[in-house]
Amino acid sequence: MWWARIQQCLIDPLPNGLPPGWKMMVNGLGYTLMITALAVCLGVIIGTLVGMMRMSKRWWVFLPARIYADMIRGTPVLVQLFIINFIVFASVQADKWLVAVIAFGLNSAAYVSEIIRAGIQSVNPGQMDAARSLGMPSGMAMREIILPQAFRNILPALGNEFVVLLKETSVVGFIGGMDLMRMGDIIRSKTYEAYVPLLSVAAIYLVLTLGISALLQRLERSLSWGRAK
Repeated sequence: MWWARIQQCLIDPLPNGLPPGWKMMVNGLGYTLMITALAVCLGVIIGTLVGMMRMSKRWWVFLPARIYADMIRGTPVLVQLFIINFIVFASVQADKWLVAVIAFGLNSAAYVSEIIRAGIQSVNPGQMDAARSLGMPSGMAMREIILPQAFRNILPALGNEFVVLLKETSVVGFIGGMDLMRMGDIIRSKTYEAYVPLLSVAAIYLVLTLGISALLQRLERSLSWGRAK
């Protein structure tokens, strides 16, 4: 019985000329990973800038960063995705993957900014004072001395943000993106079988998150070993 369901959903060609379910899931998985990777890069870049702005003593630098972080963290990611798609890009024919990357990147940046800020503050302030006393500009000291140490401290939190972002991309289908979750739902609607496609999608997400967590733990141990040496 179960083999017949698996064959119907994943092996045999689907109705209306669609390819077998496993091919659709592979395509959806590639779409999901692409969006996640690009959104993480965008989120780290913007989040680092916002996090450093939040540490500024100038109110006109600190306040916009604070408002941005509070607004993003205070609203659901699905609402932000809809705003980017149906308002910001309402008059522009933008690809759905690009809309998703921007929406998830901006969302992730708000959380990354707090992670970056906490990581920088965890570094002994004497490190910056020592660098400045040696004649090093503050920007170079931050880039060469403070940020590398902060990265070691925030690596677990950044890894967790990456995993969370990967799972959040499952809502891309609401704006027409052909991600992994959307492909599973299409298979379900064409075969009238919910168990196999949805459980397969859940299993793929589980394997991805566990694999990423294992890689990050290994990286964290290697960095800790290098610091101990």
